[in-house]
Amino acid sequence: MSPEPTAPFARARSSQHRYGVVLGLTILAVLFSIVAPDTSAGRAISVILQGAMLFAIIVTSREPLATRGVMATITVLALIVLAVLVGLSAVPRWVGAAGAATAVLAVLIMLTGGVVRLVRDRGVTLQAVAGALTSYLLIGLLFALVVRVIVGISTHSYFEQVSNATVTQSQQIYFSFTTLTTTGYGDLTPTLNLGRALSVLEMLFGQIYLVTVIGLLIGNLRRGSDRAPEV
Repeated sequence: MSPEPTAPFARARSSQHRYGVVLGLTILAVLFSIVAPDTSAGRAISVILQGAMLFAIIVTSREPLATRGVMATITVLALIVLAVLVGLSAVPRWVGAAGAATAVLAVLIMLTGGVVRLVRDRGVTLQAVAGALTSYLLIGLLFALVVRVIVGISTHSYFEQVSNATVTQSQQIYFSFTTLTTTGYGDLTPTLNLGRALSVLEMLFGQIYLVTVIGLLIGNLRRGSDRAPEV
């Protein structure tokens, strides 16, 4: 009957699935990538922010403590090395983008699994909604990084209005999110067939995700909160 044996377990569970923190880090990473100068230092800081998202997901996951420690250590070391290489311009820009895209994809996979488990165990909570919104932002960021990789390796201009040599990280992220939300200002348009296919895929992801995943979660938020109030 003593509370001491269960206290550490309760504290560990209370630290899991805190997706509000991850949502904040994601917003910060996206906004920084847009406003920061397209320099080696700016790109290195972007890698660090994207690594912080992955680190936060690992720390708040339901993996055993030892597993989380190993994963977090490997993640931090790998992204520090990548950030240093990017900051020193020791690797091409597309290599840094590919590394960042890998980190973002890992965050997205882990986040999706965590949100599914959270909804299954506790119903739809505010943390589940925060996790789902984070996934939406990560989709836009991931597509922007894929565009950056293609720009780096392609011999043909990705955009009609700007050459591969002068297109900036800010423009690529801006284009990705206007595509994801189907805003479509038209100031940047892809010329490559691959680019057009990616744009269509991103539009479909964005619209289907909003009307299904986000719509269902918001619609069931009160029911989930009544069923399993947050600790």
